[in-house]
Amino acid sequence: MTVTGSVHSWDISTGVDGPGTRFVVFTSGCPLRCLYCQNPDTWHMRDGHRTSVDELLAEITKYRRFIDVAGGGVTVSGGEPLLQPVFVAELLHRVKALGLHTALDTSGYLGARATDALLADTDLVLLDIKSWDPGRYRRLTGGDIAPTLAFARRLADLGKAMWVRFVLVPGHTDDPDDVEGIASFVATLSTVERVDVLPFHKLGAAKYTALGLPFPLANVPVSDSVVVRVGAEKVDGWTLDPDSPAVVFAEPPPPDSRISVAYLVRMTP
Repeated sequence: MTVTGSVHSWDISTGVDGPGTRFVVFTSGCPLRCLYCQNPDTWHMRDGHRTSVDELLAEITKYRRFIDVAGGGVTVSGGEPLLQPVFVAELLHRVKALGLHTALDTSGYLGARATDALLADTDLVLLDIKSWDPGRYRRLTGGDIAPTLAFARRLADLGKAMWVRFVLVPGHTDDPDDVEGIASFVATLSTVERVDVLPFHKLGAAKYTALGLPFPLANVPVSDSVVVRVGAEKVDGWTLDPDSPAVVFAEPPPPDSRISVAYLVRMTP
């Protein structure tokens, strides 16, 4: 049986979509409407290209040697991949059969749609936790935070490796209590390998213009000269990468450790 899905595009990336150089498949369709979304052109499944798993495997195979040498793999992103769980499950299964590392980039909002079989074929989950506060999460995304948190706990229970990502948006997600809530929650997840606190940017603003849509955060300030740093206490077993544009904790904490974010500081060179 030929399994097809709605695909926006694919690309080759290094360092941002999982370890090594990755073949990244961007699926179409997303149930959330994040105010800072940089890919509004992936919101609707109807706008994607109907693509079979066989067609994607043919493209991936062209880059297999390069991906192997670069220590990479294949990442399924979006949109929201779990909006098409059958298609994504088949793609991950076929990629895994090639012996390549697999990653799933998701908000976790539709985590309940990920079967255990799908997750068994997933080596790494890139989990976006957009806010800790339920009210703020709803204002920011239009959805609920509870499914994402439940999915994160399930991944930890399954022993599934995670990289957690959080976008720091001035005036929206930079409340210290919000960051503290996420940090404290993540510290309870034994399989988190890395946490990225990513700075807000407007690189996708032109896409809104092309679609005739207003960019909701057009007036939120952003500057290339601003470096966002998150200070932390009690981070035994965690390391801070000072050269990263994001704040990266590269090693998981011991089970009894608690991350305590003490401050948010914007530093200009």
